[in-house]
Amino acid sequence: MDKRDRYSLSRRCASFAAAAALFAALFLPQIVHAQNYPNKPVRLILPFGAGGVADVTARLVTEKLGEKLGQRFIIENMPGAGGINAARAVLSAPADGYTLALFSNGTAISVSLFKNLTFNPVTDFVPVSSMGYFDFIFVTKAGSPYPTLAEFIKSAKQKPGTLNVGTINVGSTQNLAAQLFRSTAGVDVTIVPFRSSPEVLIALLRGDIQLAIENYSAVQSHVADKAAIAVSSSGPMRTTFLPNVPTVREAGGGEFEARSWNAIFAPKDTPPEVINTLNAALREVLGAPDMKKRALDLGIEAKASSPNEILDRLKRDIDKWAQVIERAGIAKQ
Repeated sequence: MDKRDRYSLSRRCASFAAAAALFAALFLPQIVHAQNYPNKPVRLILPFGAGGVADVTARLVTEKLGEKLGQRFIIENMPGAGGINAARAVLSAPADGYTLALFSNGTAISVSLFKNLTFNPVTDFVPVSSMGYFDFIFVTKAGSPYPTLAEFIKSAKQKPGTLNVGTINVGSTQNLAAQLFRSTAGVDVTIVPFRSSPEVLIALLRGDIQLAIENYSAVQSHVADKAAIAVSSSGPMRTTFLPNVPTVREAGGGEFEARSWNAIFAPKDTPPEVINTLNAALREVLGAPDMKKRALDLGIEAKASSPNEILDRLKRDIDKWAQVIERAGIAKQ
């Protein structure tokens, strides 16, 4: 080897060494950091206020998740239209697994409901796992002429435009479920939005509306007191907590299904090791019998998923609710 070849080889070796040093400086700390995850408290940011189904679910799960992983999980409530405030907070933090987002069926709806959504839940985030799924309950007032959903549908077809269905605000999953029900059941009913669940139930018991669509936790006490009757559930199968109540499909409501869900997502570029650690811990926590029972008392099916499963669910629901919103003529906010 002549002098020029030795010099060229020396330069190549020096370049390789420099590149290896740069890789080590940039990436090895991240790899070691991910392997030690978590070594400090983790934030889970919710796009909802405190006290709702998502908030209660998140607090149940993160309490056990913290015990499992040996670090505290801190819930931060950041309500705001379309989940923009919460998403911005998560995306502005490092993608290291210490700031996570709670997504829900509402996240899928927001994609079509808001004109200026400043984040893309599919491309700006990576999925971790689902936490829970829940159906909505169709309820009528005790003593009403509609002791079953089949009776309500029959009357709605006989007297178009005379019956009212109450839900919370326009664009909520309950509200869009009512829009979907109107379409699949082929009924002409008026959908009346209210600001809160208590207002919906007051209107039902007062007789202002003839049917309400709500979370089980919101109607549970009224059903238990027999002030209201659960006439149907919104999922593809009967719920475990109301096994004698037929689904909307069984009651003659057509090809209807409306389930909501909660899941944990992380900013894109979060290390796969972190995602795997969280997913494995969630599977163990959500599979525990005591967790399943506590969740079921709230009308929630505690259930973990693979990252791809919940991502597929998010994509399907984005497409599904986009069609419902367009068909109902709901203006973008």
